[in-house]
Amino acid sequence: MKIEELKKVLNESGADNWKIIETVKHGWEFYYIKHELDQNRVTDVKTIEIIVYKNYDNDQYTGLAAAIISPSETDEYIKKTVADLVAQSEYVKDRYFDLKEPQKAEETTSKELSPLADISGEFIRTMDSVNETETEDINSYEIFTSHITKRIITSKGIDVTQTYPSSMLEAVVNARTKEKDHEIELYRAFNLGTCDEKNIKDTLDKAMKYGKDRLCTTKTPAFGKIPCLFTTSDSKEIYRYFISNLNTANVYRKTSKWQKGTPISKDIKGDKVTVKAVKYLENSSTNFDYDDEGTPVRDLTLMKEDVPVSFWGSTKFGYYLDEKDTFMITNSEFSGGTKTEEEIRKGKYLEIVEFSDFQVHPMTGDIFGEIRLAYLHEDVDGTDKVTAVSGGSVSGNMSDFIKNMSMTKEQVQYDNYKLPKITRLENVTVSGAGE
Repeated sequence: MKIEELKKVLNESGADNWKIIETVKHGWEFYYIKHELDQNRVTDVKTIEIIVYKNYDNDQYTGLAAAIISPSETDEYIKKTVADLVAQSEYVKDRYFDLKEPQKAEETTSKELSPLADISGEFIRTMDSVNETETEDINSYEIFTSHITKRIITSKGIDVTQTYPSSMLEAVVNARTKEKDHEIELYRAFNLGTCDEKNIKDTLDKAMKYGKDRLCTTKTPAFGKIPCLFTTSDSKEIYRYFISNLNTANVYRKTSKWQKGTPISKDIKGDKVTVKAVKYLENSSTNFDYDDEGTPVRDLTLMKEDVPVSFWGSTKFGYYLDEKDTFMITNSEFSGGTKTEEEIRKGKYLEIVEFSDFQVHPMTGDIFGEIRLAYLHEDVDGTDKVTAVSGGSVSGNMSDFIKNMSMTKEQVQYDNYKLPKITRLENVTVSGAGE
């Protein structure tokens, strides 16, 4: 069924509002064992998501239901699906809200797309040039490159289309002893717009070093409380906590207590965080002109020096909070660091570079994760003594860490997150291996 025919079906369905998201993905995929191509394929996938909205009880409530359909489905199947969605909407009702009217993006982030052959070739050449040794090398890797075209249409008149590149690289690094009697694997994943040679090679170089060091660690002592440094992509979890608490859904549900104009904590002695929604970040996989609701994306300061000034989120929860100009953020930038790397690396601290699964609960702020590899730094007679350790776990709460958190002025980027290169949390509880 063509989109125009689908619009007609939706208009005649009895739904008060509706939305269509049509996504077309052209992809190239490559699967390597060591550096030998095992298989490759080309993919062309088209999906259509339908969301219907229906008002009930004299517009006191709005119900919604959604489904993803294949373009190859019969007209009869699609008509029945739409009718079923309208009926199902009665069972998922919330307070009344309305969809937004069309708005035009201020300026486009779209650039001319490089051919998939060129993007894929850059990834392959990058992986071929990774530094390997007799004991540290690439076990396997997979490359996924694509051009995605997304069209968003609503009953209010929104009809926007955007095309963008999206890539993913997955790599497994092996490290073994010279005697080859002990070997471990480390996994790395990269989400990018297109290939970023320097970032990939630097990350894989570090992974090989971490693998080598992991083979000769000692057990993590029971430190009790100790400063911890986060210097890898795991630090994104720390900053997601800020993003989550600035979301209109969480503010409305009161799972976030943050309020505009009120500092997020009292007695802050450390660096203060500034959070921005950013429309464009170099080589991000989510540089969009419009979010998934067809609302224009723009640069916006959400929090300035630990004081919320704006919220972000969906049309629905923006409507409830009378925040009618909200949008779904696509890229985020976090700043406010005042330290150099030398300044932040002082005294005794634990630099954790590998977790089994590091998490920060988005609402409670509780942190937890099992340590796979960390470096204990100690100042011994003016010299930085470094010991590789493994085992144990970290715990604590962001509400405490915020008060004395330190960040570097220098920033790094992990796909659609730009944040301080090093984040230091004080008084993190670290249990010892075997406890």
